[in-house]
Amino acid sequence: MEPRDPVILLIDPPTVTGTGRDYKNAIRDLGFGVVSLFTGLSRGAKPPTEPNGERWLKASDVDDAIRQIRAAEFDLRAVVPANGTSLHVGDEIAARLGLPGNDPTLGLARRNKAAMRARAARAGVRVPEFRLVHSVKEVAEAARDIGFPVIVKQTMATGSYGVSVIGDAAALDEPNKVVTVDMLGRPVTEWLVERYIRGREYAVNFYSADDAHRLVDIWEYRRPDDRDYDFPLWDIIQIGGDHPDYVRVEKFVRQTLDAFGIRRGPSHIEVKCGGDGDDVYLIELAARFSGGPAVEMWTRHSDLRPFHDAVECYLGRRPHVIDGDHGFRSVLGSVVIRNDDTPGTLVAIHGLDELSSLPGVADVEVGFRPGDHVPITRDNLRLPVSASVHGPDRVTVLRTLAMARERLRLEIAPDSA
Repeated sequence: MEPRDPVILLIDPPTVTGTGRDYKNAIRDLGFGVVSLFTGLSRGAKPPTEPNGERWLKASDVDDAIRQIRAAEFDLRAVVPANGTSLHVGDEIAARLGLPGNDPTLGLARRNKAAMRARAARAGVRVPEFRLVHSVKEVAEAARDIGFPVIVKQTMATGSYGVSVIGDAAALDEPNKVVTVDMLGRPVTEWLVERYIRGREYAVNFYSADDAHRLVDIWEYRRPDDRDYDFPLWDIIQIGGDHPDYVRVEKFVRQTLDAFGIRRGPSHIEVKCGGDGDDVYLIELAARFSGGPAVEMWTRHSDLRPFHDAVECYLGRRPHVIDGDHGFRSVLGSVVIRNDDTPGTLVAIHGLDELSSLPGVADVEVGFRPGDHVPITRDNLRLPVSASVHGPDRVTVLRTLAMARERLRLEIAPDSA
């Protein structure tokens, strides 16, 4: 790459997943050089420890990033946020440099759960009743004020980390019911307490460009029973236009994208439908790709080029994903095998070979090895086993998901009392 070649700034490309690699490949395919910017906000995005021929910067804040970018005199064409924890940084840098991006004034509302709820309430987007609190004592007070059940969330966490359902007043006295440290072990200073919504939950994936929003797909979180839950992943499957919630969920999310100033790139919105009327609730929102298997499955089972399309959105272009046929050739799903019984030491995972050999099963991920300590599964940071599933129709995928559960079993020696 020559000094004045056109480049794209990639914010916090992950080093522990393929997202950073996929974004870099797409940027180069489109004829641009890559400059990576590391903000220190993500534990999964770190500068290389050895020279690797790539250009990168490390900045302490947005002002520092702008100063370094201008000093380097890059021919910068776009800013691509590659990490959920620093999306707001990418928005601000793009705005300061006059490049396409999402509304920087709403960056915090797309990241902080309490700010998200406050913005939704102002914009007329339905959210559960909520309180922002700053101590465990205030959590209890808010829960009693709102009424049980409530769900408690750290305002800046991801992947369901630190989320807990409190079903009644007695549950407030359970040890560690409110998680007081974040994923890096730092003290938490604020929590969101909100009314727990019972109903069907969906993950909705969109692209946005040129003030247009295009739905890619909607995934249903399927649960084994109707008990309240704080971590939704179990069986996940795409729904089609004939599903009774499809139209109202799509309509609601379009309204939400506008309300939160999402104008460019991919987005991942989680909602709940509380009943049979027009009562969709916003649960989570992020101007990024889904963190699950969806994006990788799109590349195999559709005509989408997810990372190329995202980069073109940030360049200010209107990619094929907005107006073209997505060309899905399969119904997609995912199975998550959890430890919901008791923490302990993993003795064995039975049926892995059988799971891998099932038609339509791919990407089997194993989070633990024999001898590892396996906690109760409460978030998606380390899942015992997960796999993607595809098939010609919904019935086939549901049958494969059920067979996957029949074949796989975790043998865990419980912790001693």
